[in-house]
Amino acid sequence: MTEKLHDIIAPYVGETGGLISAMHAVQAELGYLPEDVLPVAADLFNQTKAEVKGVISFYADFRDQRAGANHVRVCVAESCQSVGSRELVTALEERFALKLGETDLARELTIEPVYCLGLCSVSPAAEVNGKLVAKADADKIAERVEA
Repeated sequence: MTEKLHDIIAPYVGETGGLISAMHAVQAELGYLPEDVLPVAADLFNQTKAEVKGVISFYADFRDQRAGANHVRVCVAESCQSVGSRELVTALEERFALKLGETDLARELTIEPVYCLGLCSVSPAAEVNGKLVAKADADKIAERVEA
């Protein structure tokens, strides 16, 4: 795994924003950032593992476990909360028998919170497999997950 991580990360060394770009590349390739990424990235970017971990933990898009085949993100920011995102989360948790932040055991579905999708005027907002959903409700999201 270390050699594979080295091969993915190395092309970004020396670039502006290289560490973040490298972490995106690793996640795109593997589906998550394994723990082994810390020492490899730290060595290549001449940083401590703590510095690399700080970058990874700062950005909500990086994950340390594989997401499900279907990935649902629900906006839980104030604008969306004011028009029903809390109720949407409850409905999704009941419908899919998952809590926010969980992935089912079969790795078919992950439901995560996000703090803005830029759809405040048509909230509540969600994202299903990278596609935005305006005026989201449980049925709209389920349709996209089950498609």
